[in-house]
Amino acid sequence: MAILFTSDLHLGHQHILSIREQFSTIEEHDEFLIQSWNNKITKKDEVYILGDVSYRISNISHYLDRMKGRKHLIIGNHDSYWMKHMKNDELFKYFETIDHLKVIKFDKKNLTLCHYPMLEWSGSRYPESGTSFLIHGHIHNSKHNNTYEYIKQNLPHAFNAGVDINNFAPVTFEELKNNNDI
Repeated sequence: MAILFTSDLHLGHQHILSIREQFSTIEEHDEFLIQSWNNKITKKDEVYILGDVSYRISNISHYLDRMKGRKHLIIGNHDSYWMKHMKNDELFKYFETIDHLKVIKFDKKNLTLCHYPMLEWSGSRYPESGTSFLIHGHIHNSKHNNTYEYIKQNLPHAFNAGVDINNFAPVTFEELKNNNDI
């Protein structure tokens, strides 16, 4: 069993193609993300989705039914629309846990999981200990503005789990570190 992280899938979100120009259609985009997911994930793997599974799609069951693994949702700013169209028992059919923010223990590390990047989290004032990390989404591959560079230069233990910088697939903690060190 592996633990993996991802964010900002934006399944079914037509407008996402304006920043993911490598895809011609939203169907091509969605199929690529689901295939990339399933090529990497087994049914026993734990996958933390750090928000924005979809946007303004009322029923995302047809996506979630196809995605392997035990999914945990950290709610993002685009998740409320589709979530309000699902009953709680249906939500928990697809997600083991649903939170706005979650702290997990992983390999003797504390990982704070949140959709949004934060300036501080538990243990962030002591980066030299190497035991406290933030994993977030929301910024996609915002290398065109100052957000990405600010985080990289000032918050070395904050990692972007967005699919845009993680080869459009969930990633392990080590892959996440490497992909954020670009």
